[in-house]
Amino acid sequence: MIKIRLARAGAKKRPFYHIVVTDHRKRRDSGYIERLGYYNPVARGQEVPLHINAERVDYWLGQGAQFTDSAKQLWRRHKKQAKAAASAE
Repeated sequence: MIKIRLARAGAKKRPFYHIVVTDHRKRRDSGYIERLGYYNPVARGQEVPLHINAERVDYWLGQGAQFTDSAKQLWRRHKKQAKAAASAE
């Protein structure tokens, strides 16, 4: 089964997560099929805390991929931000 999940990167006490597509049997930080974006929970100032390539996510969902719980929450947040940005224009 293919999953869309988070892979941890960054230094100790400074987490940074890549949003990746991978086989569910692989380890959290091992190889992945494709990187779809990132999440930086400690972003400050002008840093972008969340970036997701929506086209590729839609493609993988069409191929049968499933979100993990944490990745699904970030996807919902991304959609909400995109909707707010579109209505602000």
